[in-house]
Amino acid sequence: MIQNISNIEQKEIQKGFKGRFFHTNSFTIAFWEIEEGAILPEHSHIHEQSTQVIEGKLEMVIGNISTILAPGMIANIPSNVIHSGKALTNCKVTDVFSPTREDFK
Repeated sequence: MIQNISNIEQKEIQKGFKGRFFHTNSFTIAFWEIEEGAILPEHSHIHEQSTQVIEGKLEMVIGNISTILAPGMIANIPSNVIHSGKALTNCKVTDVFSPTREDFK
């Protein structure tokens, strides 16, 4: 399947987090636009996740480690690890989740 990312319907999953989601049988890619100041509450999920910042600065806490991610940085979040975040600026972020995020369909 080939798609233009800009043609994928954008969904606001929570306040300040708007995403476009590309799903396969084994993973989901999320293309996020995150508003400055938006907060991702502490949570965990079964999905292994990678988070790559394309634009902006995103503060993330993964386990007990707090890091500010900037463009060109990528983080791995293992399955079931508690994590949270805050957009320090407007951000564009790409996440990959495995297995597929059925809740984002």
